[in-house]
Amino acid sequence: MQFKADLPAAVDVVVIGGGVIGISAALYLAEQGVHVLVCEKGRVAGEQSSRNWGWVRQTGRDAAELPIMIESRRIWQTMASRTGEECLSFNECGVLYLADREATLAGFHEFVELAANHGLVSRVISAKEIAARLPLANHKWIGGLLTESDGRVEPWYAVPAMARAAQGAGAIIKESCAVRDILSTNGLVSGVVTEHGVVKADQVLLAGGAWSSLLARQCNVRLPQLSVKATVARIENTSELLTGNVWDDKLGIARRLDGGYSMALTDFQECFIGPDSFRYFKPFLQAAIATRSDNHFSLASPNAYPDAWSTPRRWSADEISPFERCRVLDPMADTCVVARMIDRLKTRFDGCNNASASHAWAGMIDAMPDFVPVLDQSPGLPGLFIATGFSGHGFGIGPAAGRVMADMIQGKPCAYELGRFRLNRFNDGSRLCLGPH
Repeated sequence: MQFKADLPAAVDVVVIGGGVIGISAALYLAEQGVHVLVCEKGRVAGEQSSRNWGWVRQTGRDAAELPIMIESRRIWQTMASRTGEECLSFNECGVLYLADREATLAGFHEFVELAANHGLVSRVISAKEIAARLPLANHKWIGGLLTESDGRVEPWYAVPAMARAAQGAGAIIKESCAVRDILSTNGLVSGVVTEHGVVKADQVLLAGGAWSSLLARQCNVRLPQLSVKATVARIENTSELLTGNVWDDKLGIARRLDGGYSMALTDFQECFIGPDSFRYFKPFLQAAIATRSDNHFSLASPNAYPDAWSTPRRWSADEISPFERCRVLDPMADTCVVARMIDRLKTRFDGCNNASASHAWAGMIDAMPDFVPVLDQSPGLPGLFIATGFSGHGFGIGPAAGRVMADMIQGKPCAYELGRFRLNRFNDGSRLCLGPH
């Protein structure tokens, strides 16, 4: 463990979750003189914040997310100098989306118009330009969407480095410190119960990723969130395929700083069936239909996972919680998925006959019914703020989302329209509008 601070008796704000959102919020709060404690049940960035592709991607964002993401990219650009951590260097290598179908290409043109409205340069490129950029490609795409200002940061190192910066600014960060319950007095947040004791606080930020819904339920806040498993692999023994990041509707590829490539299937996610699958069936129905060809269902979550049949939905604050029984959500990589991505790589690029996976890993992605996160204060429990459900695109937007939450917690005006991210959209009869997926 890197972060072993003593538990304080009281702070201004408790952040639950040491992922990119929670750490970013803590960094901003600490820099502004707020007394903040981050409680992480396992280790900082132990789950999805270190298991993603590392993309800092403006391309293909939801319209409400895009201005926040543009700010986030600017923050990533300065993070290395701001923290003194070279591992936070931003690699502006671009993101290229590729289209096989006219409908996909039409969507690219729509995004170019949206991007232009926000001063972002993103353009549709031809099959000829794709061939020039990807000389080893043997797959014929009809066009692409290129945002050259997009880039990548190494996720393995990024969030712990930001946590060290937050600690240097005065934040208290404690790993292996699960929050068992959120306390309230007269209908207002008054603190948290951790496995090591009680901490008084008037404000709590729940940024627990795939675990957020389970803890929210403990304090009677309905948060319709599920999680899906995705497998990623480091591929080596290939020719020089590309220098940046490429996505099409079958495969995603990111060039790593160590010379290999991080790869994942873009049309495969494993969904574990559990009690919340039925509890939130109605809000997720539209999303399930839209992604039906990509979803592959397993009858039960592994034991101790957030939505496992054996995971308690209620517990006493003086007993071991589900968050202590599973310190780090570490699903097994799917070897069949890895084999499939290597096969697809060989059909798309020459020079990959000897391609192999040096290692593979998996993560559980916190997903919302409309693929858009919650950034809000709980209407039913003032003082409880929620930032979760980034649906596989939280790493890149993390710094700016953390800043949004830090401002919201302090009651500062926000530069963005946040109505799209309100929690009550799932409960007030609003028609859900699916974001990019």
